[in-house]
Amino acid sequence: MQNWGMHKSGWIMKTVLLVLLERYADWEAAYVSTAIHMLGQGRFEIKTVSLSKDAVTSIGGIQTMPDYTVETVPKDYEALLLIGGMRWREECTQRVIPLVEHCLQNGRVLGGICDAAAFLASIGVLNAVKHTGNRLSSLQEWQGTRYKGTVNFQSKQTVRDKNIITANGSATLEFVREVLIALHVTEETLIEDWYVLHKLGYYNTSSRNRFVQMMEE
Repeated sequence: MQNWGMHKSGWIMKTVLLVLLERYADWEAAYVSTAIHMLGQGRFEIKTVSLSKDAVTSIGGIQTMPDYTVETVPKDYEALLLIGGMRWREECTQRVIPLVEHCLQNGRVLGGICDAAAFLASIGVLNAVKHTGNRLSSLQEWQGTRYKGTVNFQSKQTVRDKNIITANGSATLEFVREVLIALHVTEETLIEDWYVLHKLGYYNTSSRNRFVQMMEE
């Protein structure tokens, strides 16, 4: 196995943006950022975005100082990932819409998990793509919603369609797997090995899994 996290000279660093609101789901942010860093071997950097430069506190009490506000995000990035949390139904989230629109217009990877997926539905982003969420009714119940995508809803852990990735709140690992594949972070067989190990656990994973082999070296 190669030395995870080592930057190789000549690689161009690519940026992945995580949008974190107050009371965000820290485990979702931790899984996706760690997997991108480890499997990307230094080719990706993670930057955080929020509604202000003030620290945001996760559901678990972890404080994060955002790198950018939604108005100061750089134009050059590979993916915009909306991390789930308890505040996506509030009016202040409308300030995230221009950022989402820029992402879509420029063909970048867009992801939303848990209530962040419902937010994407509420602003009409999911109407023409296959998608999922916590449940169909949760996408339909937001007041003033522009959601018209009932026919494209799928009762799955996660769905990736046209560079848009959605997942329900219990699908952190599945969400991360689709993000890794969409960004071509590494070969898909290695991504699958990572997913299986974290999904099943060490003792239930085949000894042929490359991460198991690394742990046994």
